[in-house]
Amino acid sequence: MTVFLVLGVVGTALLLLSLVAGDLLDGALEALEAGWLSTAVLGGFIGAFGFGGAAADGAGAPLPVSLAVGAGAGLVVGWFAWWITRLVKDGPSDGTVSISDSVGQVGQVITAIPVGGYGVVRVVVGGHALQLNASAAAPIEAGAQVNVTGVLSPTAVSVAATWQPPTLAE
Repeated sequence: MTVFLVLGVVGTALLLLSLVAGDLLDGALEALEAGWLSTAVLGGFIGAFGFGGAAADGAGAPLPVSLAVGAGAGLVVGWFAWWITRLVKDGPSDGTVSISDSVGQVGQVITAIPVGGYGVVRVVVGGHALQLNASAAAPIEAGAQVNVTGVLSPTAVSVAATWQPPTLAE
């Protein structure tokens, strides 16, 4: 039982170390040429093998049964560690939003845009609200919706008023 407990503690320590040190330890396993093997998978397998085997041994199971229970527990936890690390590493990652991402988006004028001058528009891009200086060919009042048509500088865009259907009151 002591050997199983030592394996459980060593595996858990390796798993915790992999969470703290992360990619540094994964570089040590690159020689194995297996994309599925990581320190999290290895630590999870060893820890679950040790504690699973210790639980079976403590319940009075013979050694072959304790080894089988430990291996089964190790495979389950190792698979889960592989699945969760793959999910995190391969998950989508939004890049930094840039002003060019606003082209084609609809925004709202915050500060009126005069002819030949600049106003301010707010555009939501990828869930991020950008507040940009804006220029237009015709004056646009505050509160109006606009389409971003181009980038003028790192902080300014060109816009055009969106077509609004006439209301019944007109």
